[in-house]
Amino acid sequence: MGNATAIALNPESTPFTPKWLLQFAFRGHQAYLNTGPHYDFIQYRQLVHEITLAFNSISKEIIQMKDRFHEVYGRPDLSYHIEKIQEKEKEKLELTARLQIAKQNVLDHPGVEAHPQEVQELKHKIIKIMDAISEILQDFKYDSEEME
Repeated sequence: MGNATAIALNPESTPFTPKWLLQFAFRGHQAYLNTGPHYDFIQYRQLVHEITLAFNSISKEIIQMKDRFHEVYGRPDLSYHIEKIQEKEKEKLELTARLQIAKQNVLDHPGVEAHPQEVQELKHKIIKIMDAISEILQDFKYDSEEME
């Protein structure tokens, strides 16, 4: 798949951000689509595996942070916000996977009008989830200012 997978992810030693990982995944998926119509699925599957490991590592750290807010700092409200953000991020990740499949369907079946429409609908849903995440982050910010 070219340069998109040339970088080996090491989630245990490198602090990747979720945003960076999603951008990396999008670049990797685009490289995968460029290998069509005989897709290099083995290479893409390895990329997805590495990204999944990195997301799992980030998720563990966030769960620890959520627990600290609740148990150590006595702030279940902040813990709740973190939990909601994680739920929305999970939804966004699932929609992103569906979007990648929809984009592949557009390339593989150019005559089917439903596929481009599905891509647009999924993009819209992702934007709505990103807006919801922003709102939760604002709530977290305001509630956390009470700690000071």
